[in-house]
Amino acid sequence: MKPSLVKGTRDFGPDKMVRRNYIFDTIKAVFQKFGFQPIETPAMENLSTLMGKYGEEGDQLLFKILNSGNFSEKITQNELDEGAKKLTLKISEKGLKYDLTVPFARFVVMNRNDLAMPFKRYQIQPVWRGDRPQRGRYREFYQCDADVVGTDSLVCEAEIVLMIHEVFKNLGINFSLKINNRKILTGLSEAIGAAGQEGNLAVAIDKLDKIGKEKVLEELAEKGFSTESLAKLDPVFGISGTNQEKFIKLEELLQDSETGKKGIEELRAVWNLLQSFGQTEENIELDITLARGLSYYTGAIFEVKALDVQMGSISGGGRYDNLTGTFGVAGLSGVGISFGVDRIYDVLEELNLFPENNSVTTKLLLCHFGEKELNFALPLLQKARLAGINTEVYPDVSKIKKQLDYADKKKISYVCIIGSEEMETGKLTLKNMITGEQEKLTFEEVISKLQ
Repeated sequence: MKPSLVKGTRDFGPDKMVRRNYIFDTIKAVFQKFGFQPIETPAMENLSTLMGKYGEEGDQLLFKILNSGNFSEKITQNELDEGAKKLTLKISEKGLKYDLTVPFARFVVMNRNDLAMPFKRYQIQPVWRGDRPQRGRYREFYQCDADVVGTDSLVCEAEIVLMIHEVFKNLGINFSLKINNRKILTGLSEAIGAAGQEGNLAVAIDKLDKIGKEKVLEELAEKGFSTESLAKLDPVFGISGTNQEKFIKLEELLQDSETGKKGIEELRAVWNLLQSFGQTEENIELDITLARGLSYYTGAIFEVKALDVQMGSISGGGRYDNLTGTFGVAGLSGVGISFGVDRIYDVLEELNLFPENNSVTTKLLLCHFGEKELNFALPLLQKARLAGINTEVYPDVSKIKKQLDYADKKKISYVCIIGSEEMETGKLTLKNMITGEQEKLTFEEVISKLQ
């Protein structure tokens, strides 16, 4: 049978993994710099943990895992007739995690007595979603998350903005960071006479970039928004100007909504904190139509897109006040950010931003003419590694050309050729595989040159 991959998943060879690790390491270094600690959670979670946290559309994208054994044995005809939703709960108790935030909330609730609050964690793991695969969207992909839980302080929102700037500066990506607040969306639903409909409003507006204003308004009409409400909403799409001008227009629009005014107040506070940090708002935009589809967000929301390339969001997150409450522990507010490694990879590749020679893992290869030379090379191999040089020895007795071809294919920068003459004189032939230059050096000189 011809082997194949599951649609929406990918293999990563050595070249790609070195590049992916470059992204992981860059993001991880920033997380650690800001005081975040690492955790991991299982690939599987109970469906009771996952369901109802991502909205109706998110629930449909969850990968469910069939129960072990004869899972269909006790299913009655009546249960079959009840439909797929109820049947799923009968035959599946577990699912693959959809994101890292909900499992993190479960982790916090189960381990809260052992954690120093506020708890700052980062997590780098794969997640799974039953999306239709397309460019920049996969069914299995990695997320790099950082969250602070156990504090309402808006300093955390400001620090997330600082982390976003540092990560993308270090990766060399030009970006646009959009910020909004879910309370503003709640205020909008009240201002247009659709109080209590902020969930449907957020889900529809979240698709604005993909389907356009007219389709968003059509979807809202289908959800029961009146013609009058949609007419009042229409001017919101045209709000423009500087961030401060947008704040003023928002204050006029939401003057009768206490929730909306609270959202504006929180965002203004974040802007003031960023000013205290010395952060300019060059890359930052207040975007009233930013919604973020996940239903657990309650405060500030963030979304990052790369400039100079057609790609969806490469980072996003927000404040969630009620997530741990669904697991029986209320009052633990949190805020976090997630970096989409797979999309970041595609951006770096398309814009040719990966560092040169980043795919090289071995710096020096020891080549030899025979068994005696191979044995002579082994202590030298250990000496080079102890000196901090990534080194390997060609393990088989083969022609030198084959060994050099191996080095060339692996993009190894230097080879040390060891023959009987080199063993006698102690002077080894060091060849630069990039320039072709060769020179005779003692092994100590080789180490000194390559360090």
